[in-house]
Amino acid sequence: MQAWTLILLLLVTMAAAYHLGRKRAITSAGGVSQIKSLHSLPAYYGFYAALWAGIPALLLMGLWIGFQDQIITSLVAASLPPEMTAGLSEGRVGLMINDIKNLATGNIVSAGVTPEIQAAADQYSRLRSLFTWTMWLAVGALAVGGLSYAWLKTEPQMRARNRVEGSIKVIMIVFSSIAILTTLGIILSVVFESIRFFDRISPLDFFFGTSWSPQIALRADQVGASGEFGAIPLFTGTLMVSLIAMLVAVPIGLLSAIYLSEYASRGLRSIAKPVIEVLAGIPTVVYGFFAALTVAPFIRELGATLGLEVASESALAAGLVMGVMIIPFVSSLSDDVINAVPQSLRDGSYALGATRSETIRRVIVPAALPGIVGGILLAVSRAIGETMIVVMAAGLAANLTANPLDSVTTVTVQIVTLLTGDQEFDSAKTLAAFALGLTLFLVTLTLNVIALTIVRKYREQYE
Repeated sequence: MQAWTLILLLLVTMAAAYHLGRKRAITSAGGVSQIKSLHSLPAYYGFYAALWAGIPALLLMGLWIGFQDQIITSLVAASLPPEMTAGLSEGRVGLMINDIKNLATGNIVSAGVTPEIQAAADQYSRLRSLFTWTMWLAVGALAVGGLSYAWLKTEPQMRARNRVEGSIKVIMIVFSSIAILTTLGIILSVVFESIRFFDRISPLDFFFGTSWSPQIALRADQVGASGEFGAIPLFTGTLMVSLIAMLVAVPIGLLSAIYLSEYASRGLRSIAKPVIEVLAGIPTVVYGFFAALTVAPFIRELGATLGLEVASESALAAGLVMGVMIIPFVSSLSDDVINAVPQSLRDGSYALGATRSETIRRVIVPAALPGIVGGILLAVSRAIGETMIVVMAAGLAANLTANPLDSVTTVTVQIVTLLTGDQEFDSAKTLAAFALGLTLFLVTLTLNVIALTIVRKYREQYE
């Protein structure tokens, strides 16, 4: 049975509990005419019953599903004949257990099916069925028990509103904590793996080295047994592509925002603004195809016409297309900030005899500048984190160059490259991805903090 079916039944039970709890409150008060004797509105008594019928049952179901597979796997592994696991490493035992699971669920197994493996798969299927039925009974019994408890506790003097609001507050705190703890877990996992990397590679070599070749040999006598992890070519490639993108996105986005806010008619604005924002909804892989199949060949042919040597994959092609992708970020944020400038500033400028263009240059843009700068810095963070366009249009070569016509790579591209396929997470090659990720996280975090600081520091001057 699917878990979604049980969730749907619990939602139905909660709806029924709401109506029963509400009806119980009205009845205990002596009817509809005596509702004023209740401490809270009848709806709060219904919500109180619904919470007791649903929340404990949902928590039990979540815990059950989270630990069920581990318990079943442990029981199946403990029931295997000793001769099947004798002399096998932990990895080989894990592979055998995985084959048992695949056989039980009808998937492909990596080795031949022996009678012992088939018996273990049958046991796994039986245990799953038993645990599923037990979960349904336990969750159902808990839901009914919660409803019964709420039914018995419902009385006119019960502070249903306080209890419901307190429960909702606890639920919101829990979900907020989940989001915060998830972020903290991501940060700590990256930090710990980066520490392991810097135990093997010197931070000075990583941050100031000029050669990037993270190839670790499989044998000690193999050529290139120690890779080179100088990340300077990655940083320069990232900055070059991002700079080209911002040179495209900032002027076009800012000028389009000024035009739509100050010059365009209401009808034109209602059409042009959604059209510009459509660019933000196009998948980055589509931009990558456009850069690789259209922009890069055009730049190469144009360079050949001018006598310039242009690589088949260049930073210029990736930067131009990335800039087009980022235009909506700059345009929308700038447009919102410009529209937030008080109309009184415009009226005062016009009253002093300033023209519309002078008002824009000397009043509106300076007033909106903190928000505009904040939006631009957020767009820079978006450009630094882009991957797909760079993979398809700029290449994978870690070249230390200042020529935008050459092929370059970025930090995000190398993270993808290092973690593609089956990897050994004890090697410096794979751990380098976490060091790059930590560096990228610190850079984008710094840009976001600067953007928020600028907006908060100067916004009050114009409010």
